Amino acid sequence: MKLKTNVKNCKGCGICVEFCPKKVLELDEVGKIKVAREADCIKCGQCELRCPDYAIFVMRDKK
Repeated sequence: MKLKTNVKNCKGCGICVEFCPKKVLELDEVGKIKVAREADCIKCGQCELRCPDYAIFVMRDKK
């Protein structure tokens, strides 16, 4: 599983950061989304679901 971000779409609202139960995401020094602790991700998809700008995607492993 991998988190993919599109910082060009990110407006820095922080909604994804607030809804992440494991605090995987952070805003960087310019206020754009960054994956800080990908190993802690539980694949819940809340970041992708809540992002109003389609700036983050949960890439699930194919089995």
